[in-house]
Amino acid sequence: MAMEFQKIAVLGSDDDPRVVEPKTALVEHLTKVGAKVADTPRDCDLVITIGGDGTLLAAAHDVGAKGTPLLGINRGRLGFLADITPDEMIESVDQVLAGDYSRDSRLQLEASLETADGDTVSAIALNDVVLQRRETGRMVDFETRVGDHYVNTHAGDGLIVSTPTGSTAYALSCGGPILQPQIDAMVIVPICPHTLTDRPIVIPANEGVQVKVLERDETKAEVAVDGRSIGDITAADRLVVRAAASRTVLIHPPGYDFYGILRSKLFWG
Repeated sequence: MAMEFQKIAVLGSDDDPRVVEPKTALVEHLTKVGAKVADTPRDCDLVITIGGDGTLLAAAHDVGAKGTPLLGINRGRLGFLADITPDEMIESVDQVLAGDYSRDSRLQLEASLETADGDTVSAIALNDVVLQRRETGRMVDFETRVGDHYVNTHAGDGLIVSTPTGSTAYALSCGGPILQPQIDAMVIVPICPHTLTDRPIVIPANEGVQVKVLERDETKAEVAVDGRSIGDITAADRLVVRAAASRTVLIHPPGYDFYGILRSKLFWG
């Protein structure tokens, strides 16, 4: 078989029996057809993940700005990113290796937590950047700006700034809209807002979002990027979220249908 991808990383948890069997079968198949198989993304042409969307998100972080394409085999629950079933795995991988696939370039966000002492902690999100209350039953008061424009002063459990990819994740459960993945936009979604008129807003990806926590007794809040905490945020700090320079590249075999996945996972139709 003439293959476009020569060195392929196969990633998945060896502690999950649902993953071990298809992972072993895939590694054996790739070796048989002449691919060089690795267990880390370093210097690979393609990364195949076996698991849930969390496994693919972790691989996207490992790949970083290199743009190595990712292909997801779903052994998780919802699987909006990892969209290939184990039954289709070998056939779909062979189609991709033969060059029969589509590339899907996804927006990433860069989150910068600027602290009062002048330090900045930055991280890249494929799904979302979340400001959330921590270790307290009290609400968080915070202010948002888009570009140079003041938007609102919020009270609630926090805020999600999501990519189109992340619009089917945490943002969806908080009442946010589903964005078509190729749209260059981000959605700002309040988490459990105290005011029911505090609604999600979709903005262009080239407009940055600034968030400031307001002083409140016993308020504790943190910033998480794709579910990973990057630090606490206080009234003296500032969170800035903007479109990242890099993008995540997903690979899909023939027949990929985003709306079909929505119908399947959300029980539409």
